[in-house]
Amino acid sequence: MIRAHSAKTENMGKTILITGASSGIGEACANLFSEKGWNVVATMRDPAKSRVFKNAQNVLVSRLDVQDIASIERAVSEGVSRFGSVDVLLNNAGYGQYGVFEAVPREKVLQQFEVNVFGPMNVIRAVLPVMRKARSGVIINMSSGAGIFTLPMISLYSASKFALEGFSEALSFELLALGIVVKIVEPHGGVNATKFNERTSASNAMSAELTDYQPFIQRSTEAFSRMSAARLIDSGDVARVVYEAATDGSDRLRYLVGNDTRGFIKARAELPDQEYVDLLRSHFRDAIGK
Repeated sequence: MIRAHSAKTENMGKTILITGASSGIGEACANLFSEKGWNVVATMRDPAKSRVFKNAQNVLVSRLDVQDIASIERAVSEGVSRFGSVDVLLNNAGYGQYGVFEAVPREKVLQQFEVNVFGPMNVIRAVLPVMRKARSGVIINMSSGAGIFTLPMISLYSASKFALEGFSEALSFELLALGIVVKIVEPHGGVNATKFNERTSASNAMSAELTDYQPFIQRSTEAFSRMSAARLIDSGDVARVVYEAATDGSDRLRYLVGNDTRGFIKARAELPDQEYVDLLRSHFRDAIGK
């Protein structure tokens, strides 16, 4: 007779390293994987601010700033020393730079890519030797609907997520022969219970000198308010999709999570290119003036 094992028993000894685990999606993922019996390396820029995981025996809270390579290497080393391996990596840390491109200073352009593109690359580079030695592993990169379709005033955020998507897809070919699977999770439509929107608002680029853009910005903002998704995604919903991606045993690349009531995902997938562009522009016709 085959005895059924609980999910906690089956996953005992498996380890996931999560970046940006102090709040939102990262925190929800850390809690879910911990509840499922996984060892969790919950990393964040300032562990002193996190009290969520203090009493969890299977959770190691470690400092990791994706812009600080030394902190990345130290966190990976601490995770391997504590739990013996890193079976799954979730690159979750990120932020969105908002505002018209011309108003964004060069240092903010660089920061957007340092955090959203080069950061995940640095963490992957640190984890790959561990996974190559084991000839197995899952790398999950947190993307966005903005890596599939574009909207005005998030040109840099979209550019960073498009770059992450392209990198992830190409990397998946390189690593599959080594037993390492790369996956992309794509929340779209907005996620509640996260500080992402706060950080994005704080990163809203403004310039008193660029008055030519003011009518466009005002009308685009009005258009955004009219086309908001019917329901924000819960961080827990995203965490459950991440768990599926980590445990389904497949080499599937993309996992969508969200409510496509606005039809942007469907349009990108099904319409000829110019028809898709025209559809998106139609939502901002008043702002564009065409």
